[in-house]
Amino acid sequence: MSIIVHHLNNSRSQRILWLLEELNLPYDIRHYARDAVTNLAPDALLKVHPLGKSPMIEDDGKLIFESAAIVEYLCERHNGGNLVPARGTDLHIRYLEFMHFAEGSVMTPILLNLYTARLGEAAAPLHPRIQQQLDSHFAFMDETLRATGWFVGDSLTGADIMMSFPTEVAVKMGKAANLPNLSAFVEKIHARPAFQTALEKGGPYAYA
Repeated sequence: MSIIVHHLNNSRSQRILWLLEELNLPYDIRHYARDAVTNLAPDALLKVHPLGKSPMIEDDGKLIFESAAIVEYLCERHNGGNLVPARGTDLHIRYLEFMHFAEGSVMTPILLNLYTARLGEAAAPLHPRIQQQLDSHFAFMDETLRATGWFVGDSLTGADIMMSFPTEVAVKMGKAANLPNLSAFVEKIHARPAFQTALEKGGPYAYA
């Protein structure tokens, strides 16, 4: 039975499609579209999980949510060991850091920026702090990319899959001129055949 991906357009679930293509796994997509006015996910996702979030996958009768958990699950259960550094090594520690940084750190200012933008002038007092946090997180990401062009080692890892979305956001926000390493990373991952195939199957994606 193929893996089912509950895929919301213009969302972090795009990186799960990319990972599935890198692993050459068969999968089916259940497409969900954001509301054209509110940009919110549709209520149909609430029928899959009480929080109504994407991505989620179904595999072997199990529903799995949270991007990092999905990445770890797919790498562990579906022959993605080459995308995970050996446990007990310094590279594996770095891998874990960026796996969690992608959602635990940098997404906070990204989401704050998104939500407060809808409040207009009411959110003006928060803007300087949010921008400072965005700039510091993006600068950290740019500085810590390795000479290989990857966040962890000499080749693609699950951490790079996780970091793809915040780097795409940084470039989409017009920060590319000051973030040459992140810009090169985004160009590099977008050029991968697996990423291009995932785009074709996933549909329009505002960050590519």
